[in-house]
Amino acid sequence: MWDGRICLSSLCLIASACLNASSFLSIFASKKVHDDAGTAGMNSLRTFALLGAGLSGFLGFATVASADEAEHGLECPSYPWPHKGILSSYDHASIRRGHQVYQQVCASCHSMSLISHRDLVGVAYTEEEVKAMAAEIEVVDGPNDEGEMFTRPGKLSDRFPQPYANEQAARFANGGAYPPDLSLITKARHNGQNYVFALLTGYRDPPAGVSIREGLHYNPYFPGGAIAMPKMLNDGAVEYEDGTPATEAQMGKDVVTFLSWAAEPEMEERKLMGFKWIFVLSLALLQAAYYRRLKWSVLKSRRLVVDVVN
Repeated sequence: MWDGRICLSSLCLIASACLNASSFLSIFASKKVHDDAGTAGMNSLRTFALLGAGLSGFLGFATVASADEAEHGLECPSYPWPHKGILSSYDHASIRRGHQVYQQVCASCHSMSLISHRDLVGVAYTEEEVKAMAAEIEVVDGPNDEGEMFTRPGKLSDRFPQPYANEQAARFANGGAYPPDLSLITKARHNGQNYVFALLTGYRDPPAGVSIREGLHYNPYFPGGAIAMPKMLNDGAVEYEDGTPATEAQMGKDVVTFLSWAAEPEMEERKLMGFKWIFVLSLALLQAAYYRRLKWSVLKSRRLVVDVVN
């Protein structure tokens, strides 16, 4: 990701290259002053000097880009998400599949503390399905009349369960790494949807010369290239209810769609409201244009006669 943060060593490399090129040019310029012969040869040497300066600058910027990539992660591709259009909506079947991937793959480490079970009603499940899903979870509630906490079956108003009691427990279970909450992850990361998809599907063996310490995994899209989370999406890891083949790319697409909906559940309503306002304002604009033409037509069509005699 190119964000303008250039390391000092790269800047020094570029400055050195420019100084060398300037010195090279000045040598040949002074030589030309003192030597009247060989003008064509001097022009050729000047051209080679300019090419050398350009090549040095290019190599310097390439070094900057390489250092920036290592620090901030590889620039992720741009994927054609079906809900990114002006009037496009979410694929609700994909949201349901993505919720299934989250439950079976992601929920063991990552929380979604801002999402309640009732948010899924009418989006991916019916009310009865969500009630049955919530009732499977034991929720600590209370205190009761005796001042003691108790457990009860989950309700629609309950938030998604937390995988860990606190941050310390999460770090202890994950070797010091803290799994982030996924409620707003697609908005909390630059180029969120593309980044999350590229991260989930971008695991590979480290290239030659790159060593990853024990407990970490190589992923070029993660800043630094070493991530504590292992590769979680593998072909066939989930059996979809609708029979869709659970390939790595399909699961990545579905879970990112679900996370995008979780971050912006109001997107469809916002787009529809915006379209309505644009339509109403267009009618108002046409009415204003007609009213202006009506009022000004008398003034613009009148004829002025100047009587210069009287």
